[in-house]
Amino acid sequence: MRYISTRGQAPALSFDEAMLTGLARDGGLYVPETVPQMSAEEIAGLAGLSYEEAAFRVMRPFIGEAFTDDEFRGIIARAYEGFRHEARAPLVQLGPNHFLLELFHGPTLAFKDFAMQLIGQLFQTALAREGKRVTIVGATSGDTGSAAIEAFRGLSNVDVFILYPHGRVSEIQRRQMTTPEDSNVHALALAGDFDDCQARLKDMFNHFEFRDAVGLAGVNSINWARVLAQVVYYFTSAVSLGAPHRKVSFTVPTGNFGDIFAGYIAKRMGLPIEKLVIATNQNDILHRCLSTGEYATDGVKPSISPSMDIQVSSNFERALFDAYGRDGAAVAQLMDELKSGGGFTVSQGALQALRENFASGRVSEDETRETIAGMHARTGEVLCPHSAVGVRVAEAHQGPTPMITLATAHPAKFPDAVEAATGLHPELPAHMSAILEKPERVTEVPNDLSALEALIHERRAQ
Repeated sequence: MRYISTRGQAPALSFDEAMLTGLARDGGLYVPETVPQMSAEEIAGLAGLSYEEAAFRVMRPFIGEAFTDDEFRGIIARAYEGFRHEARAPLVQLGPNHFLLELFHGPTLAFKDFAMQLIGQLFQTALAREGKRVTIVGATSGDTGSAAIEAFRGLSNVDVFILYPHGRVSEIQRRQMTTPEDSNVHALALAGDFDDCQARLKDMFNHFEFRDAVGLAGVNSINWARVLAQVVYYFTSAVSLGAPHRKVSFTVPTGNFGDIFAGYIAKRMGLPIEKLVIATNQNDILHRCLSTGEYATDGVKPSISPSMDIQVSSNFERALFDAYGRDGAAVAQLMDELKSGGGFTVSQGALQALRENFASGRVSEDETRETIAGMHARTGEVLCPHSAVGVRVAEAHQGPTPMITLATAHPAKFPDAVEAATGLHPELPAHMSAILEKPERVTEVPNDLSALEALIHERRAQ
C-alpha cells in the first residue's frame, strides 16, 4: 500500500512514512494510491463484532507492512480502552428512520478521540521502534487540540504544540488544552481565527529548514491516519442498521471536511451509502461551493458551533483530487488560486463528480438553537450545537433510506449554548468535573510565523 500527494510532486510513501510526514513536501495531502475494497460478505461479517475487531478488519488493508497484525491489534486495543461506552460509537434513534451516532464517549468527549487516540498509539509504536523524537504542531478550532494533548501527553519521544484561536473556543475546550500538567504539551492561544492557525501550521510544514530541524509532524486531519480511523464508525453504524443488505445515508456536521471524507472512503470501499450530506453553520463555504461551483472565502463569522468556524477546509483538497481525475497539477493550480486570490472556480465536470457523492445544507444560529430546543422537547435528547446543525440538515434530506447523523461532541462542552436553548445546564461527566478548578497553562502568541517557530525551538525538549 502506497500513498501519493494530491499535488502530484512528492514521492509515494508507505503508511507509516505518510503518517509521520503528515503534509507532503509539495504542500499536498496524502491519499492511498488505490482504495481497498470490502466485499458484501466481508461487510456483513462485521455484524456483532467488537468495535476493536471491526476496526482491525476495516483498517488493516491500508496499513501494508507498517505494523504486524499483533502490533496493530494491540494499538487498537490501547486506543479505545479509555472509552466510556462498550459500543464505543452507539446509535440512538431520534425518530422514524433517523439515528444519532454518538461519537463523544472518548476521553475528551468529542469525535476526534476516535482518530487521535489511535494515532497516538501508532506514533508511539513507530517512534519507539525507530528511536526517533518528533515535534507535533497542531491547529484546532476546539476539539482536535484537546484530543491531541490527551493522546500524546507524557510521552517521552513527542513534544506537542497546539495552536487555537484566542477567545474563539468554548471554556471547556480551552481548559482541556490548558490544564494538563505534562511538560511535553503546550497550548498556544493565537491572535486570529482557526484559518490563521491552520495557515501558520502549513507555513511551518513548507519551511523545510524548520521542519527538518525540529522533526515536525502533524496530527490535524491533513494526516491520513486521522481520516482512516474515522472510516471505521461508518461501517459499524451502517452494519447495525442492515448494511450491506440495505443502503444507509449519513449527515455530517463539518468544517474541515475530514469526517465526511472518511465517509466517502467508506463508500469507495464498498459500503452502500446513498447520501453523504455536508452540514454547515453560517460559515457555509462548502455548501456554497457545492451549490454554485465557486469556492470563495469571505471571513470567519464566530458562532455557537465554533469547531465549524472555518473557511479553508483542508480535506476538501482530497475530494477535489478525485473529482479532477487525480490530476495533481490541476489541484495544485486551484490551491495556488485559493492562496493568492481567496478562492477558485470548480470545473463543471469536477462539480458534477462532487455532487454525485455529496449533498449539503446550511443552518443559521437561530435554527441551531431551535433544533437543540425542539429535539430536547420531543425526545429528551440533548444535542451540542454542532450535532444540532447536523440534525437540522439531516431532517431536510431524509427519505426512505435510514439516515445517521453524526453527534460530534458531548453537550457539556458547550454548556452556554445548550442552556440558552433549553434552560438545561448540561453537566460534565463526573470524571471531568475537576477541570473547572484546575490552574491553566497557556501562552498567547501573535499571528507571526517567525515568532511561533522561535517559541517552538525554545520550548521543545532537546
